[in-house]
Amino acid sequence: MIELAPSILSADFAHLAEQVRAAAEGGGTVLHVDVMDGHFVPNITIGPPVVASLRKATELPLDCHLMIENPDQYIPAFVAAGADWISVHQESCVHLYRTLQLIRSHGAQVGVVINPATPVETLTEVLDIVDYVLVMSVNPGFGGQKFIPGALHKLRKLAELRNGRGLNFRLEVDGGVSLQTVGEVVRAGAEILVAGNAVFGSGNPKTNAQTLLKAALEATLQKV
Repeated sequence: MIELAPSILSADFAHLAEQVRAAAEGGGTVLHVDVMDGHFVPNITIGPPVVASLRKATELPLDCHLMIENPDQYIPAFVAAGADWISVHQESCVHLYRTLQLIRSHGAQVGVVINPATPVETLTEVLDIVDYVLVMSVNPGFGGQKFIPGALHKLRKLAELRNGRGLNFRLEVDGGVSLQTVGEVVRAGAEILVAGNAVFGSGNPKTNAQTLLKAALEATLQKV
């Protein structure tokens, strides 16, 4: 099943609740929340207070992508604020297995993320304990970056690993997902599509979400 996860990173924060509502009306079923600390990535975004405000504004699952150092320190606060899904970077976790178990212990869906330069093989020991794997198709940080094609190979490889081991984690992709790239990522195996600029960048978020989702669903029909 294909799901669109609009990323609020590109939304107008002065009208966040309205924009989120419009994206949901356009078919968005998960809300992607990029959490950045200015250390693991160059910029700073939001923390638990904004997640708590979002929780009051939408019933959609909140997918909190922690692009931060020491995620263990903040996982309980994000769950308490209303996060339904939490993903952490393989690159930021010294004890990745323990961090993923910590997310599970707080009752959230468990996700693991890899950067463009990180091989899929670094995840082989945790694929059986995650609900989803997020493949970064840009370098984490700023929105509006160009899609890195190497992500397609990773999605295909993860789909093969999943099938070969009889696992059921879902595949999420984040970065440069647009009308130009969405067909490729869906055909490569992506099931959860994070889109910021393509939904909130310009025009109407509802219309943008509808158009992107339609293109994604059409691409599923072309999968070999």
